[in-house]
Formats: sequence, structure tokens, C-alpha cells
Amino acid sequence: MCDDCGCGPGAEGVSYTLAGKKAGPGTRHGAGHHHHHGRQDGGGADDGAAAGRRLQVARDVLAYNNQQAEHNRQHFKACRVLALNLVSSPGSGKTTLLEQTIRRLGGARPVAVIEGDQQTLLDAERIEKTGVPVVQVNTGAGCHLDAAMVHRALHELELADDSLLFIENVGNLVCPAMFDLGEAAKVVIISVTEGEDKPLKYPAMFAAARLCLINKIDLLPHLDFDLAKCREYARRVNPDLQFIAISARSGEGMEEWLAALANLAATDPEGARAG
Repeated sequence: MCDDCGCGPGAEGVSYTLAGKKAGPGTRHGAGHHHHHGRQDGGGADDGAAAGRRLQVARDVLAYNNQQAEHNRQHFKACRVLALNLVSSPGSGKTTLLEQTIRRLGGARPVAVIEGDQQTLLDAERIEKTGVPVVQVNTGAGCHLDAAMVHRALHELELADDSLLFIENVGNLVCPAMFDLGEAAKVVIISVTEGEDKPLKYPAMFAAARLCLINKIDLLPHLDFDLAKCREYARRVNPDLQFIAISARSGEGMEEWLAALANLAATDPEGARAG
């Protein structure tokens, strides 16, 4: 997991900024969220023991995360909030999709957004223009959001009951698959510029997701991307995965996406009320 991908708290640590307000003091990368980069420990006879310690730390990190996730889940249930974790590689179009989704929902139900990124407030500033509350979580060198970060971000939001909460995770198809944030579902977004073999290269993400949005289909006439092959590859790792071909730019598929949101709200086992 993070021992192998270079993830770490970084010199800047983690910060939380409510859009429209001055950035407040940051906190370190998730209380109890430890990163161990043991490669510099040296080799030889200590390798086995070091590997064992890393495995134990990984188990401890995930166990702590799962406790925090359950806490978040209970909060969402109490407030009838439908929380969706949007995961993808960088550049899939998640923020544009969110902008268009919020505008098309037109205030039919309260919406809030937690933005995850390593640096900058750029995504939060874009979402702020739609008029919904948004908190930017900058993870420094961290490659994913964890449940403790979401919990901390929730304290910055005035989350209304019956809200639809979008959590835009850090662009990464590896680590976000392993961290339960307390969400009702993971929604994986893949764009047609990435190649249809992503589900085979990063199976854990597609196995963890309930819904797959194939974005930027307006570009299909200019590419060799094979929609049917992408679906077939993804279903090899998750036969139950649902798909929507979509273009946040042209609007194609957006109504089907909004219908899927309404269905998730209606069937969310954590108690979110139908939209």
C-alpha cells in the first residue's frame, strides 16, 4: 500500500480550507495515520522483520481507518446524508462532472463537496462558484483521503440534513480503493483518453466501485477507445459493476447519471432519503 507508492505526509502536512474563507492552520496527516517508508532501512537479515513490521502497521492503519469510517457512516445515517466517494486517475474530468451535476440538480436537495488534492485550492474555487459549500483537503504528499480527513473536513462544513455529499478523492487508482471513508458507494470515473485496459491494470479500484462513469465520450470519434472492451475488462474484476457513458462537457449521459443518483438515494442502506 502506501509504503510502496511514495505516499507520505510531506513537509506541508494536511490542511483544510473552507472555500471563501482564509486558510486555517493545517493538521498533520491524519491522527493515527502512519506512513513507513522502510526501503531506507537497509537490507540483509533485517528485511524479514522490517516487512513484518510494515504489514502490522498496514493492518493497524486500516483498522483505525475503518473505525473512523464507521463513525462517519453513523453520522451520515443520522443526518440522512448520501455520501459518494468519487475516485479516478488524474485528469478524468471529476471536477467538471461535479460542476455540471450540481448545476443540473438545481438545488433540488442540499449538496456539499469535500475536495481532495495534494496541493492548491483550484478545484474548491471552481466548485464554490456553483454556490454549494466545499472544503478543500490538501494532503501534501499523501495520495488519498482517509476517513479521519473526511471526519475533520465535516467539521468545516455546515452539512444540512438530507444532503448529497460528494467526496472528490485525490486522483489515484490505487490507494483510494483500500480506504473506506464511510461512503455509501464508490463511483469510479474513467475517461476515454486513458485506454480501455485501466480496469485490468488497476482491478482493486474497479472491484471496490458500485458504478463506473466512462467520461469524455464526446472525444470518441477522435480516439481508438473501445467502450465495449472497457466494460468487458471491468466486468472481469467486478461482474456487478454498472456503467454510464457520459460527457460532462456535452451533457450526453448526464440525465442517466442524475437518475442513478436518485436511485442511490432511494436505495442507500445507510438511510439517505430519496432525492
